[in-house]
Amino acid sequence: MSEKVQTPIEEFDWDAYASGETGTAQSREELMKTYDDSLKAVKDNEIVTGRVKAISKRDVRVDIGMKSDAIIPISEFRYNPDLKEGDEVEVFIEALEDKNGQLRLSHKKACQTRSWDRVNQALENDEVIKGYVKSRTKGGMIVDVFGIEAFLPGSQIDVRPIRDYDVFVDKTMEFKVVKINQEYKNVVVSHKALIEAELEAQKREIISKLEKGQVLEGKVKNITAYGVFVDLGGVDGLVHITDLSWGRVSDPHEVVELDQDIKVVIIDFDDEKKRIALGLKQLQPHPWDSLSEEIKVGDHIKGRVVVMADYGAFVEVQPGVEGLIHVSEMSWSQHLRSAQDFLKVGDEVEAVVLTLDRDERKMSLGIKQLKNDPWENIEEKYAIGSRHTARVRNFTNFGVFVEIEEGVDGLIHISDLSWTKKIKHPSEFTKVGNEIEVQVLEIDKDNRRLSLGHKQLEENPWEVFETIFTVGSIHEGTVIEVMDRGAVIALEHGVEGFATPKHLVKEDGTQAQLNDKLNFKVIEFNKDSKRIILSHSRIAEDATKAEARAAKAAKRERAPRRERAEEAAAAPQIEKTTLGDLGALQALKEQMQKEESHD
Repeated sequence: MSEKVQTPIEEFDWDAYASGETGTAQSREELMKTYDDSLKAVKDNEIVTGRVKAISKRDVRVDIGMKSDAIIPISEFRYNPDLKEGDEVEVFIEALEDKNGQLRLSHKKACQTRSWDRVNQALENDEVIKGYVKSRTKGGMIVDVFGIEAFLPGSQIDVRPIRDYDVFVDKTMEFKVVKINQEYKNVVVSHKALIEAELEAQKREIISKLEKGQVLEGKVKNITAYGVFVDLGGVDGLVHITDLSWGRVSDPHEVVELDQDIKVVIIDFDDEKKRIALGLKQLQPHPWDSLSEEIKVGDHIKGRVVVMADYGAFVEVQPGVEGLIHVSEMSWSQHLRSAQDFLKVGDEVEAVVLTLDRDERKMSLGIKQLKNDPWENIEEKYAIGSRHTARVRNFTNFGVFVEIEEGVDGLIHISDLSWTKKIKHPSEFTKVGNEIEVQVLEIDKDNRRLSLGHKQLEENPWEVFETIFTVGSIHEGTVIEVMDRGAVIALEHGVEGFATPKHLVKEDGTQAQLNDKLNFKVIEFNKDSKRIILSHSRIAEDATKAEARAAKAAKRERAPRRERAEEAAAAPQIEKTTLGDLGALQALKEQMQKEESHD
């Protein structure tokens, strides 16, 4: 066997090699530059691809093209038991050179960063992704998505309420990312969104084929107080409670049951809002079509009160056929009242048919017509001048409205309440609900109203008062009310008078006060207007005037007597005076002196 002879390099510098030099300075610089350029231009916090150089029980050595390799704990590759030398893996550069001068990489952080980017991309693109349901938690489930733990709320598992969450644990399902909290790195996913999207597509397809009046089969999906939701095979429709039956329905459970298969008719639908209005009663004959042709206006009919309102009561005379009894047809009374005062739901009533419109399917009823109208023979029962007991209903400023019997009302004018009292408002005289005796004064049959009086039950005392309270007579009275324009004086026999301020001045110059008891003089009496004008100050004034007149009269009487005596004494004696004449003169003089001494 011949040996291969190697020839030396002709241009090799043996002297430089012997001296330890392997090349020129320029060649060394070029060599270093070539090496540095071969290194990748990387920096901290980046994700790069590396190659597995070696694997031990504790760690993995990875080359990313740097001057040195990095050591990564093998626990970060636990998910990949088939890892081998030469495999490419993504790593996160934590530090190109740590405090020990070592390159520090992390495969786990690379996976997490890539997963976070992937999740954000799925949210942005409304992408359907797969996830693994790991466990239950409060309010929902924990789902592993790209190695990130995401939250699946219980309300987002299905379109139907889920009672048992455990059946979803350890299952791989499809989801949509619906919310991400970038600050706290929280992810929320939904499986319901996928179902809703599918249902929405089904709804559009089903609704596009719908027509009003179309009859469909469906299953009762949900029952509420206002109606029933029916599943029409991918789309829901609502049967409103008023469309369940021709009769009144207080609870939909009375008509249908949950999961019951029923036939419904499409009443209306909305393409935009995806709302479908269904009807159940429309598949049945209308009850008005079966209403007896023999029923006519004026007939008596029986039924049950099904609905009450302030204005009336709805009475069901047969299932689906109702009539309205307006509150005005419940009583002959003219007073405004509520229908609840007469009837309540569930009452069995007999009524008279007032109107009947089969085309419009309307009927009005009345129950007051079962009684005679009290105004038909009003002149006989409540003749003018007759006396009755009535109940006070309400007041006005001008009188009292009373009811003698149901439907027979009357008014007592305020001036017909009392002969003597000055009444400002009827509430001063009586109260609502009280009974009061009345006398019929007038009958207004057209307006169904009586004019009544209360004071007419007694004789008019002013005929007597005219003889007692004569002008100039003096009576004791009490001040019971004081006003700017005067005062009201209570006199005997329950009568009242009035005095103006100038007639209330006492002898000491002060004004009469409330509750003062004084003598008053009648200065005016008017029987027709029932007015007595009084004066207290006039009594003192009249006494003063009387004294002045008496003094003046006495003075006038004394003056003539003196003048006559003086004239007689000074008169010439024409005739011879006799003894008899002298005696008479003496007697006259003595009499005058006596009178003067008395004065």
